[in-house]
Amino acid sequence: MKKLVTTLGLAAAILAGSMAAHAEEKKDFKVCWSIYAGWMPWGYLTESGIMKKWADKYGINVEITQFNDYIESINQYTAGAYDGCAMTNMDALSIPAGGGVDTTVLIPGDYSNGNDGLILKAGGELADIKGQNVNLVELSVSHYFLARALESVGMSEKDVTVVNTSDADMVAAYDAPEVTAVATWNPMLSEILASKEGKLVYDSSKIPGEIIDAMMINTETLKDNPALGKALVGAWFEVLSLMASDTPEGKAALESMAAASGTDLDGYKAQLAATALFYKPEDLLAFTSDGKLKDTMKFVATFLFDHGILGEGAQSAEFVGVGFPDGSVYGDANNVKLRFDNSFVEMAAKGEL
Repeated sequence: MKKLVTTLGLAAAILAGSMAAHAEEKKDFKVCWSIYAGWMPWGYLTESGIMKKWADKYGINVEITQFNDYIESINQYTAGAYDGCAMTNMDALSIPAGGGVDTTVLIPGDYSNGNDGLILKAGGELADIKGQNVNLVELSVSHYFLARALESVGMSEKDVTVVNTSDADMVAAYDAPEVTAVATWNPMLSEILASKEGKLVYDSSKIPGEIIDAMMINTETLKDNPALGKALVGAWFEVLSLMASDTPEGKAALESMAAASGTDLDGYKAQLAATALFYKPEDLLAFTSDGKLKDTMKFVATFLFDHGILGEGAQSAEFVGVGFPDGSVYGDANNVKLRFDNSFVEMAAKGEL
């Protein structure tokens, strides 16, 4: 039933998205995000007025909306209700790109380096998960993460039972007696580990660089409105510079993000320690220019195809083309729907924004 609902939802989103795909020059834009350690700057951009400053510089308006449900934010973007959305590389490939919405990876701001984890309530080792139910956001990056964890001990999904659970309900669901294992991300991961019984048996530091957290933008909208890309990238790196500074203003920014994510400063710093944030544009460019990115996207595409969620009518893992900054493409070059674009970050690196 979950797959049927997902398919029907995507069909509706594709129809709506196709109607919104005819982008044009405009002044008002909407982007969305959900709670995650590496995405907290998006909320602070609005609160601090930094987003407004950069939007004013380019004569536009940018409204930033927080969603409590991660998958719903992606569905809304795919349907054309938002010009951009914070999501992972896997979810961007499976939902908007797989659904035909041409999407650009504008700011791949970090990769999870321990922020995603697998917890066994009764403790033990990873291999003890065999035969258990695993609560997670089905068909999301947590599903991919679980598959990678199981592979590491010679198991596969047939050795467990996946139970679909919204990220908004994960912490509360953990208290139910029938819940014995969860795969989730911060801040839910930290909250469970800090306040409840359980043991972390696997985390994303074992697969560095694979779970990429990015701000995705509708490609046609970005093409017709480069001011949006410039304003978002400029504002983003101003906030990250502030976060990295050893100043009272930087501390205040981190405290604000900590409170918004439901923790204190030390708790948020612990989450950031498990997040490979690219504080400088040069570091981000080095990551997206590394050949490993192509291998990662091939691995992700294969996972999606094997689970039947790469896109309607996909005949292989190469059904959706993924474009890289050097001009190369993985998959169908005639169906490129996910694009890693370094051009705006390069402007930031050169001080041209």
